[in-house]
Amino acid sequence: MEVLPSSVSKLIDAFSQLPGIGPKTAARLTFYLLHAPDEVAFGLSEALVGLKENTVLCERCFNITEKSPCSICSDSSRDQTTICVVEEPLDVVAIERTGAYHGLYHVLHGTISPVEGIGPDDLKIRELLDRLKREPVKEVILATNPTMEGEATALYLVRQIAPLGIKVTRLARGLPVGGDLEYADDVTLTRAMEGRQEF
Repeated sequence: MEVLPSSVSKLIDAFSQLPGIGPKTAARLTFYLLHAPDEVAFGLSEALVGLKENTVLCERCFNITEKSPCSICSDSSRDQTTICVVEEPLDVVAIERTGAYHGLYHVLHGTISPVEGIGPDDLKIRELLDRLKREPVKEVILATNPTMEGEATALYLVRQIAPLGIKVTRLARGLPVGGDLEYADDVTLTRAMEGRQEF
């Protein structure tokens, strides 16, 4: 005996496939939309269709965009000699929010992870290397996450970029602003000590 209409069950199942959403949250979202005003539910529906129909990857940096090349790559006022390499498009958003960086980006769309069967050929690494050979890049900033996979990816990239004679830098690692030393883990404290700067 079917307790829920199939359209309700299908939406619960669809929400459940999203990362971080379990069956209970999926059911709550579905029942919220069921009782929400039409403009909320249909607005979500239109936004999802628009997301899939209108977004593409930038032909140059592989960030998500609606027009390729993206607005960052098309901006001639940005430093064309510096490329910041990040794992995902959300990393571009985070760095842009700071207003501290004015160069270009390259989005890898993941990290090297042998455990998950992800190798260099599964990422946008070849495209980065091709780009470095044809563009006037003087510095590559590696902004991968400080995870085992992020570090492995950064190390792989350093080895690939070194023969090109381009300067490679890494984002500084260390203590967060407002943090207490007593709560910092050993790796963070070690990196903070190694990356200390003159006051």
